[in-house]
Amino acid sequence: MQTMQFFPGGKHNSTFLYFIVSSTLVSYNFHWFLTRPKPGTSQRGDWTLKHRGVLLVMLMIGIAGSIIFFIPLMKHWLPIGFIVFITFIYSAPKIPIFSRLNKIAVAKTLFLTTVWVYVTSVLYFLVNEIPYTQEQFLFVLSRFFLIYCICILFDYRDHEDDRKNGLSSLPVNVNSSTLAIFFYGSALLFIIVTTLLYFKSWQGVDVMLMLIPGIIVALLYNYARNHFSDYLYYFILDGMMMFSSLLTLLIGF
Repeated sequence: MQTMQFFPGGKHNSTFLYFIVSSTLVSYNFHWFLTRPKPGTSQRGDWTLKHRGVLLVMLMIGIAGSIIFFIPLMKHWLPIGFIVFITFIYSAPKIPIFSRLNKIAVAKTLFLTTVWVYVTSVLYFLVNEIPYTQEQFLFVLSRFFLIYCICILFDYRDHEDDRKNGLSSLPVNVNSSTLAIFFYGSALLFIIVTTLLYFKSWQGVDVMLMLIPGIIVALLYNYARNHFSDYLYYFILDGMMMFSSLLTLLIGF
């Protein structure tokens, strides 16, 4: 919705948005339905084990919505099909016959960042055939560096399990000092490219609102590396991905 707000003119706005909502339901519930966390590991894991029926119902609802809302978008099957395939690859190793994909679906850091940025910005430009501009490029980069910071923290939380399972991620492959360089470097690049939007005639208030979640995530780096509560990660850090959207949309009213 934020991408639509800053880059209006799409021909499939409502249908495309509903398709993204439906397909996200599919992605999340498919992934967590296949996930079998150890009991007592986390509140999220225990909820998943106890409510598998809810996950299955939400998955079916998502599939139905995805099919219905994809029909008007069929001519854009290639850019949509690409991300559907990549999303499947992310969860497929949880299915025994696809377990060898573990080495391909690194499923971490750069992979997840790219998926999120593609779905929330790049795919909108492709489906709506919006001509390329420098503002688009800066906006996509801004989203990328913000989400990359968040993914680094999620991967740090999971790095011991990833190492045991043979999965590759940034925190698995580098030490703490190098990880901090990647994190704060990404945070700095986020601030720089977001600020550059101001010099592309963006309103100062919009730029400031986009900067807020990145600043919050940067301030939480040390805390999040020592506290792994589900509320911190699935509510606050995950929430930072859409926080600027909520702020700019509210200001837009």
